[in-house]
This record gives sequence, C-alpha cells and structure tokens, in this order.
Amino acid sequence: MSRQPNHGVGVMALGLIPCLLQLATPVAAAEFPLAADGKAIGAIAFYDTRPSDTLMDVARSYDLGFTQLMATNRGINPWMPPIGTRITLPNVYLLPNVPHEGIVIDLAAQRLYYFPPGKSTVETYPIGIGVIGATTPVGTSRVTAKVANPTWYPPPSIRAERPELPQSIPPGPDNPLGAYALYLGWPAYRIHGTHKPDGVGRNVSHGCIRLYPEDIERLFHEVAVGTEVRVVNDDVRMAWIGDDLFVEAHPTKEQSDELDIEYRLTPTAPPADLDMRVAAVAGDQIRRVDRSIVRRVAVERSGIPTRVTLPSRSGNPS
Repeated sequence: MSRQPNHGVGVMALGLIPCLLQLATPVAAAEFPLAADGKAIGAIAFYDTRPSDTLMDVARSYDLGFTQLMATNRGINPWMPPIGTRITLPNVYLLPNVPHEGIVIDLAAQRLYYFPPGKSTVETYPIGIGVIGATTPVGTSRVTAKVANPTWYPPPSIRAERPELPQSIPPGPDNPLGAYALYLGWPAYRIHGTHKPDGVGRNVSHGCIRLYPEDIERLFHEVAVGTEVRVVNDDVRMAWIGDDLFVEAHPTKEQSDELDIEYRLTPTAPPADLDMRVAAVAGDQIRRVDRSIVRRVAVERSGIPTRVTLPSRSGNPS
C-alpha cells in the first residue's frame, strides 16, 4: 500500500508546539529528525475522505493505528465516513522518558520507536498489542534472533482457546507472524508482522507486538541481534518543550476496546496522582500551569500533546 500523500492532505505543524515546525516531515514517513532535547517529534496533518475510504484504510496509508485515529476523530463512522470528511492525522508524539536507544515499545500509545545507532533520527510505527489480560511485560529485554518467513508454533495458552489449531503453521498467507519476526529475551513474546494488518493499532494479540507488513520488513532489515528493547506503559506523559509544558494522554486499555467496538469513549476521572506528577515536572513554574487544561487533556485522552502553561516572559524553564 502506498504511503505517498495525495492532494487530499494538508500538512500543518502543530500550532501548540511551534518547535515542531522544523521537525515536521511528510506525514507518510516513518522516520523523523531527532532534536537535541529529544522530547517530541512529528506534526498534525489532515485528510479529506474520498469514496470507499474507511478509517482503517486511512490509518494504514499514513502509518497510524486504528485506535489512535479513532481517539482523535470521535463521532465519525470508521467504515462509512461521508465523502469529504476532514480526518485529523495525529502524527505527533511526546517521546517516552527513557534512554533513546534501540527499540522502545510504548504500550499506552500503541507505538514502537527505533533509534538507529549513529543517527540523529527516530523511526516510529503503530503496533497491535495484547488484549486485556495478555499484556506485554514492562521492562528491558533484547532482540535474540531474527527470522524471515518464520514458522508459528501455537503456545499452550492459544491452543487452549483454539484446540483445532495444527501443531505448527508454516510460512505463508495464514501465518500469524507474517513474513518477519524479531525474537526477544522473553521467550513468549516477539515483535513480528501479521497476516491480519487490521489488527495494528488495536488490542488483539496475546502479548506479542504486531506491525504492518511493510513496517516490520523495514525494521527487520535495520535492527541487529542484541538490540536493546524497552517496554513502557504510561498513558499520561508530560514534557517541557521550549518555554511550555505539554501533556499527552492516551485511552486506557478498556477505552481502546470501547473505541474499537463501539466507536466512542466513556470519560473517566483523571489519574489520582496527576496533580502531584504535574507539580513535580513543573517545579517553580507550577503557577503557570492551567490545571483545568491538564484535567481536560487527562479526561479526553485524544493522544495529542497539548500545551498546559500560560504565556511567560521568562526563559526556558527546562
């Protein structure tokens, strides 16, 4: 599937993050320049739907996840959006607050980040993650092996659900691992492709990380055995960018399922420790923080970084 933008797309650097203007790349690209502060990448863009478009098609064309697109575009029928419906493409992210090395898997954002060694860039891809009760472990592992055209051996947990499965499924169009797999130090978990790309950006796996076929092909050929893999899961994150504090909140796992199945999101109360976390990050600039915006971001959970500070005449607090 082509990822080249067409004339239905208008690109706009996110107005709330002016420093992203120079970071913005074509929305279809998976690779972004990494600024010195390494805090945010990307840009907002828009797409006007055409006949026969679905949000699943749009998500794959622009390397986004389905739930990610639904969280930003509430109230739109994902399977029959009216022609000319303006879709927001939320291809902008606060990077996880971990070392920017190797592979970083962000479960809450349903994104994978890869920091190529020796380059000041970052690649990011949408991922399919585990269903409720089958979460990928949080922590650090490594790529232990790379296998093209892998054979899939259904584990006992899946065989218990589907006893009709054969002992193994060879490479081919019916193989759930797709054409490429990265094996991890956690034996039960892999980063791999899929024969069902509509599961990317959704809670669908038993804990493995699924990528679009075109994404895993690129990643597979770039990543070396031994590459460190960090898995994080923080649905609310914040960072200073220039002179402003930004907050980004993603749907919970339950809300992701609700968006996937019912196309809506039931608001929940902000995290109990939200004010404490904001105060810790804001420091002596806390009086500039508009707590009403912080709470709104934490309730809406659109996944888009939002400025929560009032204008300041002082220098960069970071």
